[in-house]
Amino acid sequence: MRPSLKDDFMDATVAFSKNHNEPLWFQKMREEALINSEELSLPVYEKINYRSWRLDHPKNPFAEVNTDQKFDQPETNNLLIQDGDQTLVSKLDPKLAEQGVIFTDIWTAMQKCPKLVQKYLLTKTMKPAENRLVSLNLALMNGGSFLYVPKNVQIKDSIQAVYLQDNDQKKDFFHHVLVVADEGSEVTYLENFLSRGNTEENIANVVVEVVAEDNTHVHFSALDQFGENVSTYLNRHGYVGNNSELDWAIGFMNDAKVVGDFGTDLRGEGSHTEAKVVAITTGEQVQGIDTKVTNYGQHSIGHIMQHGVILQSSTLTFNGVGHIVKGARGSDAQQESRVLMLSRTARGDADPILLIDENDVTAGHAASVGRVNEDQMYYLMSRGIDEKTAQRLVIRGFLSSVIREIPEEEVRDRLTEMIERKLLNGQQD
Repeated sequence: MRPSLKDDFMDATVAFSKNHNEPLWFQKMREEALINSEELSLPVYEKINYRSWRLDHPKNPFAEVNTDQKFDQPETNNLLIQDGDQTLVSKLDPKLAEQGVIFTDIWTAMQKCPKLVQKYLLTKTMKPAENRLVSLNLALMNGGSFLYVPKNVQIKDSIQAVYLQDNDQKKDFFHHVLVVADEGSEVTYLENFLSRGNTEENIANVVVEVVAEDNTHVHFSALDQFGENVSTYLNRHGYVGNNSELDWAIGFMNDAKVVGDFGTDLRGEGSHTEAKVVAITTGEQVQGIDTKVTNYGQHSIGHIMQHGVILQSSTLTFNGVGHIVKGARGSDAQQESRVLMLSRTARGDADPILLIDENDVTAGHAASVGRVNEDQMYYLMSRGIDEKTAQRLVIRGFLSSVIREIPEEEVRDRLTEMIERKLLNGQQD
């Protein structure tokens, strides 16, 4: 019989909430989520089996740990660095602050702008009782941030965040990010999840909400690097209003077992999303990524592009789901999922799913799972390039079709560096 989460964590949850001066409405949300989590089901994803990963059996989410760490900061005027519930760096261009932009940890936001947080937190992208893992994220949240861009504010420089998970400490990681772009605004947001250390076995539960109100444009980029002993649930969901666009660029460069739940609801007329995903698995790692776009609004556009590489005895699964609901006339749903395997013991799946409930629409999909092109390898090696270098060149070419579609040069460069690191580690004897 599974132990009672309510009995195990209610007292610690209440104490942590009060210690962080959380408003009563949020304390109540936490407590209700903890109680409800025991009755909710785990989310189900096609061909992704993660139930043995302990994701719904948390330990020590509120343990006190040492956070006196050094970190190389990105060169930017708008930066937030968090180590668990501790904020190490928080800076925002004064000109943006004067325009009403808010970028801070979630607890400061609850104190300074509680109505804004309450308006958007788990109200538009998903609900507190979405599933057991979302409910646990709310109940046991021990880190988080809030970005708000007011109406008609156009931000030219990127907003960056680094979230550190310490894997030398016995402490599970429950992080929540809320990004809101109000009407007529534009913002580029880049987040990086990093693990430090490798001595403990922890879980990470991350929920990210992105709300793009009417007539907005949000560029969202994420570079994920959780360590090999961290079993991870990554849930990123977006809400897109009328004539708005939400562009996603996600790099799954993790070294651990990961299930990614990645979705966008195109709620408004003329809403648009471009979801680009790159993933690499090595060793005996398992990554399952479920990417879904749902067209609710008329003349909405939802495109998914996923490319992944599998090395050694690892497993990578791409699910692509395009759903056009009844009434979403004139909408478009397209997807492409491709997996490249570099080992006979590797396992890969690319599963396209189209759910079309309206006639006046366009939709299509492409999916493939294959091995390195032998002709390309022969050509490169015949010119004096060693096998491992040739293999990396072929992989770069395979992934470049996604990477070059990412508009932010900084994101392209950093993702390319991560890919090279991942490939070098994966090719070690």
